[in-house]
Amino acid sequence: MSIPKKRNWLLISLIGLIVVLGGLAIYKGSTKPKGKLVTVAQAEKRTIKETVSASGKIFPETEVKISSDVSGEIVELYVQEGDSVVTGQVLARIDPDTYVSAVERGEASLNSSRAQLATSRSQVESNKAQKEQIQAQLENAKTIHQRNVSLKKDGVISQAELDQSLASLRQLEANLRAAEAGIRSAQNNVEASEYSIKGAMASLKELKTSLNRTTIKAPSNGIVSRLSVEKGERVVGTIQMTGTEMMRISNLNAMEVQVDVSENDVLKVTVGDDVDIEVDAYIGKKFKGRVTQIANSASNVASSAAASLNTDQVTNFVVKIRVDEKSYQDVKSDNVKYPLRPGMSASVDIYTDEAKDVVAVPIQCVTVREKGGAKNKKSEEAKPSDKNKDTGLQMEEEVKEQEFDEVVFLMDADTARMIKVETGIQDNEFIAVKSGIKIGDKLISGPYAEVSKNLIQGDKVRIKKEGDKKEE
Repeated sequence: MSIPKKRNWLLISLIGLIVVLGGLAIYKGSTKPKGKLVTVAQAEKRTIKETVSASGKIFPETEVKISSDVSGEIVELYVQEGDSVVTGQVLARIDPDTYVSAVERGEASLNSSRAQLATSRSQVESNKAQKEQIQAQLENAKTIHQRNVSLKKDGVISQAELDQSLASLRQLEANLRAAEAGIRSAQNNVEASEYSIKGAMASLKELKTSLNRTTIKAPSNGIVSRLSVEKGERVVGTIQMTGTEMMRISNLNAMEVQVDVSENDVLKVTVGDDVDIEVDAYIGKKFKGRVTQIANSASNVASSAAASLNTDQVTNFVVKIRVDEKSYQDVKSDNVKYPLRPGMSASVDIYTDEAKDVVAVPIQCVTVREKGGAKNKKSEEAKPSDKNKDTGLQMEEEVKEQEFDEVVFLMDADTARMIKVETGIQDNEFIAVKSGIKIGDKLISGPYAEVSKNLIQGDKVRIKKEGDKKEE
């Protein structure tokens, strides 16, 4: 009898325990706070600066590449990388022997042309004198022939003597014409000699210019920022094309940052915008700058008609930013005279717009909802089957035509109230709200999934406190 009684007692105890646990569960459920756990942020007055961020390299504003215009061996090199130079200072010399010889040949050719000109002028004078002599003989021959004509009429001389005087006259006339032709020829020779002299002088000038170019001089003041050659090396150069680059002279007192800005942001940037500059070599230090130039053509797209038209390529534009020299004076020292050097990496924040004392909220508070307040369910439906492609295309077109409003969710007691807003500029954390809310309003800022997708008008919400666990 004792065993059955014991079993009944255990069964009653088990049933009682179940009833107690069930009651506790019901009580706990009835006392559990209602609503989704959310975080809130308060709308407040702020000054917002819209920025465009980019990265690039530091370059001198003025950098001159020095190349050779003549070919030859470098026989003297007077500078080293890092040296300061002034305009006109001799930097290097290229072996001039070949060009000295060429100049001497040019001078000899010029002298020969001058001698030829003197000879031609002497020939002109000689031909003129000969012409005068023939003219005198011709006048005498004319007089004799006229007298012979009279004598022949009187029968004093024979016909043979008359014919002889006429022949002498005709011979002298021919000689006069030949003398005049000789003068014209000699004058042409003089003109040709003058042209030859001009050509020889031009050639000699060119040769002397080439000789002078064997001495490489600094075109401007600056620092030798790069030295690409050594004494004894050969360089190649012609006037028609760029020769061997020998060195670069830069003005390291005026530096700029060149950055790539995407096509989506470059339209926001204008010349004169203020810029904060961070250089990787100076951690935690910010320099100041100003936009000086914006490229009109993309830096990574070829300009030829055969260029690729692939739109998947990111299109960037080069923006140049002058670094304010005053902003890096404190990092100068006796050992570091030029703290910013060509090629250093830098990142920039370009301030493209500013709104002072505006109502601002954290960016995560603002989201979008389909106009009318309903969620867009069409985009979440399954893709159409092959049998229903037309319907699927129609649905896709309808989804594209959907219009959305920017909204925030106001914390109204324990309820989420959706409010349409009009936003303005934004920075990395806050966005300006032009209408819809006022300073002091508490807005739901998280979790992100709730604000961006799930939260709707009228949802019950409660503020998440420290220690609250995420709801299942």
